[in-house]
Amino acid sequence: MSDTRNYPPATLIKRLLVIVYDLLLLIAVAFTLGVAMSILTTFILNSGNAITEEHPYYLLNQFLVLLTIFIAGLIFYGWFWTHGGQTLGMKTWRLKLIANNTDKVSWEMAIKRYFAALLSWSVFGLGFIWSLIDNKKRCWHDILSESQLIQLDKK
Repeated sequence: MSDTRNYPPATLIKRLLVIVYDLLLLIAVAFTLGVAMSILTTFILNSGNAITEEHPYYLLNQFLVLLTIFIAGLIFYGWFWTHGGQTLGMKTWRLKLIANNTDKVSWEMAIKRYFAALLSWSVFGLGFIWSLIDNKKRCWHDILSESQLIQLDKK
């Protein structure tokens, strides 16, 4: 690929299809890590006995499991974005993430994008719907992370 600046921006429909595809993979990762962390915290915090709502460390246990899943998502997306700019879903739908000034996405950009994408979703998806009115078809997380999602040609 010579110059990725000449490729058109990704459409909202393609973005959503990629999210569904990647979410299937991420659910498997989250389930595996969530179960492992839950088992680990059960043994550390309660000698292998179940941690019920009455247990004093119940909220800590829930927080640690959710934090593990959250960090797994960050690492999942961050690694794919910084190593080739494509998750498996993005490869399937021929989308690629590039930085605005260079093709390579840094970890700093990936982290900004991850948190900005959470913001885009947290306000009822308005950050994604924004791409319908933006002349460059950018979502909020594209703008905030100084990156863009492009549509690659068919091979």
